[in-house]
Amino acid sequence: MIEIYDSFSRDYKKLKSPNKINLYVCGITTSDYCHLGHAFSSITFEVLDRFLSYKGFDVYRVQNFTDVDDKILNKSIEEGTSMKEVSEKYTKAFFEDMDALGVKRASVYPKATEEIKNIISFILELEKKELTYINNNSVYFKTNRFKDYGKLSGRKIDDAKSGTRVDIDLEKESQEDFALWKSAKNDEPGWESPWGLGRPGWHIECSSMVINTIGETVDIHGGGIDLIFPHHENEIAQSESLTGNKFANIWMHNGMVKLSGEKMSKSLGNLITVKEALKKFDSDQIRMWILSSHYRSPLIYSEELISSQSRPLSRIKESLKEVKNNNSEKTDYEKEKDLFVDALSSDLNTPVALSQVLLLAKKINSGNNQGHNTSDARKTLNLMLSVLGLCQNMNEQKKDINDEHIKELIKKREYHRDNKEFDKSDQIRDELLEKGVKLIDKSNGITDWELI
Repeated sequence: MIEIYDSFSRDYKKLKSPNKINLYVCGITTSDYCHLGHAFSSITFEVLDRFLSYKGFDVYRVQNFTDVDDKILNKSIEEGTSMKEVSEKYTKAFFEDMDALGVKRASVYPKATEEIKNIISFILELEKKELTYINNNSVYFKTNRFKDYGKLSGRKIDDAKSGTRVDIDLEKESQEDFALWKSAKNDEPGWESPWGLGRPGWHIECSSMVINTIGETVDIHGGGIDLIFPHHENEIAQSESLTGNKFANIWMHNGMVKLSGEKMSKSLGNLITVKEALKKFDSDQIRMWILSSHYRSPLIYSEELISSQSRPLSRIKESLKEVKNNNSEKTDYEKEKDLFVDALSSDLNTPVALSQVLLLAKKINSGNNQGHNTSDARKTLNLMLSVLGLCQNMNEQKKDINDEHIKELIKKREYHRDNKEFDKSDQIRDELLEKGVKLIDKSNGITDWELI
């Protein structure tokens, strides 16, 4: 049974298996290059995607781009270009960075600018419910009309004083109210709307993208812990006010990257970009460093910590080398595999999962030295590594993938399933997954596949 810690209930929630899982992750604002905090979040939820897929879930992962924002406007002024050009530049840079880190692509990447029509319709519906007000052609949400406001963060309206990420705005009736639509000022770019030229507020962008890519209720909503208030709190208020349904079944939040005891942030000037990090370390070192800390804990940045991943990585890579031993004695791997799965099933405990990877690699290296048959153990290790997204450049078997071969294996698997030979059918599924091929068993009986 897989359990995930839910930030809303402050308890663990079980996932029904196997089932379709809709996962929405708050992505980047396309105003600058990605930093290691973005890498932390992206890798966390990508590994969740990989693991759930391995366990038989049909995962639909959505990660958005906030490509209209005051930060983007300011950057366009700074760079002497348009908001669109700024957004396209840093969107491209995002994919370059994530590809370099070996991050598996999400199912879809919606953009706020593609949601303008839906966002306007969203706001109009809230207007009908008398949950908004207009001031100087900007539209605001009345937080006091949502009785459960603060239920995620635990903050009540009376307690939510102006402070971090809550800007003082004289146009608001209450400082806890938030903008659904911002009027364009001083020839700023924008879109035509019933309230005049303007652009959407930050919070409603995500709500609209969730509803229009997934539906009224998302299974797991992910993001950094710094987004709980006000972003996710406001998402809940406006979304549940619109639909009347629960917005997210599980709220999953990763911790912050810290440097010298402080949160890594642009305002403090202590950001380390992914591009800077990749000049000093390889992608496996960075990924191993991230996975060595539990996702809900602070991730401590130090060059020493990242560099120290080289030694365990070298032991893993040594164990993956093809060795033909004909000794009848085989290296056992079941214990490490079971504990690996148990660790990831327990709130994505990647540090413990990694420890099992290292133990199995040690076993394999020892077995090779003694002439034991380590072939099956290596296959299992490769499978474990593929779930974590580690050492994927060493898996040369991916080069041998072709459509006809996969179709033949799917037919063979169906034969075994029809004959209730589930061990053999599962073996084919695992072998394909090891090669980066995920099988998708659909309700109509057809098995599809995709590369991961």
